[in-house]
Amino acid sequence: MAETAAPPKPVHTIVLDAGPLLKNVPPLSSLLAKAEELVTTPSVINEIRDPDARSRVETLYLPFLKQRTPSAKSINVISEFARKTGDRAVLSKVDIEVLALAYEIECERNGGDWRLRSVPGQKGLNGKPPVKEEKQQQQQDEEKKAEPETADTQEKVEDEDGKTNGTEVDKIAKDLEKTTLDENSKPSEDNVEHAPKDDTPKDDTSSAGQTDESAPAAAEEEEAEAEAEVEGDASEKSDSEGWITPSNLKKRQAQDEAISASATPEPKVMQVATMTTDFACQNVLLQMNLNLLSTTTLQRIRHLKTYIKRCHACFTTTKEMNRQFCPRCGKDTLTRVTCTTDANGQFKLHLKKNMQWNTRGNRYSIPKPVPGNASGKWKGGGGGKGGWGTQLILAEDQKEYTRAVKEEQRQLRQERDLMDEDYLPGILTGERNKIGGRIKVGAGRNVNSRKRR
Repeated sequence: MAETAAPPKPVHTIVLDAGPLLKNVPPLSSLLAKAEELVTTPSVINEIRDPDARSRVETLYLPFLKQRTPSAKSINVISEFARKTGDRAVLSKVDIEVLALAYEIECERNGGDWRLRSVPGQKGLNGKPPVKEEKQQQQQDEEKKAEPETADTQEKVEDEDGKTNGTEVDKIAKDLEKTTLDENSKPSEDNVEHAPKDDTPKDDTSSAGQTDESAPAAAEEEEAEAEAEVEGDASEKSDSEGWITPSNLKKRQAQDEAISASATPEPKVMQVATMTTDFACQNVLLQMNLNLLSTTTLQRIRHLKTYIKRCHACFTTTKEMNRQFCPRCGKDTLTRVTCTTDANGQFKLHLKKNMQWNTRGNRYSIPKPVPGNASGKWKGGGGGKGGWGTQLILAEDQKEYTRAVKEEQRQLRQERDLMDEDYLPGILTGERNKIGGRIKVGAGRNVNSRKRR
């Protein structure tokens, strides 16, 4: 009995980032059942410093994991593409190497970057599969080879026609002479049709003429009736299908997308796929049309939903979610916005409808600045009631902001003994809002509640 060959696995090569290795999700058995090879970079292994995770990776993953360093050319391509998407600032060196390795293996397995995008937002792909191009070249070569053969055959036919031309022409002329009739010769009675007599009335001839003229008219009427029936059937079908209206527009678009998706079936075996938990890496992969796998379902991810920060004043976007001020105008006007990346690499922002900026606390004008002493402490005598207008932080380039950042870092560096009897947690002392939190910007929302005298 011959052994039946095992079915091919859905993915040939999976490029792993540090996230799946650290969390062990999905497990190694699922990865081996899904792919033929598991590949990563040496920097990803060196990045794992947790003792438990490192021992697990060394004992379980390393026997099945191939380590490979991408070339400098692939790194430059990925760096340039990530710079155009706006993710280069938040991608580390290890992330760039993982993406470059996926790009390099993709080009090797598929014979080039024909199924990728070289620019973010590109409508089509870079080219066509190389197999089709080879077939086209073979067809062209065969056509070129066939062209001289046909020319030679045509010449031979022409030569043969030239030789036999005289004899054939003589035969045809003799046949024509036999078939032609003399003008004086009378036709035989068998071949002559009996013409109508002169005694036939004129009405009969007129009626015959009318029937002859009405025949094509009747045929035209029948054709018009048939066309009208066809048009009626088409109109009934269109009426049954219904018109595209604002109410069913989205439904129609969904149907068209489903048809287009079914028209381009998914290949049975993906050559290369990447598995990562970093949102910036996922965004670059989708926009470049590299395959991205989910760590939970092990299915290809086609739509990605993430969050970025957008300035309400100057409309600048940034991927750094820990920023407090806009990197362009320097104001505290950053808002979190949902963004999606679809299968075509289109990056879209989803803004709130009729969004109103919160102006609570801006009723009263800011008091004039009050000079302090050398230590920078305020001793009263200005800045509004209770001195609320002093030490206000309104922009990132203020000295008050840099001073507050340094003070926060100094407090975070202080080590506290949890076994100290005098130590109280921040939930009791209220210091949780001061240490490790967001630095207070502006006067706050309670300014309007203060009464003026």
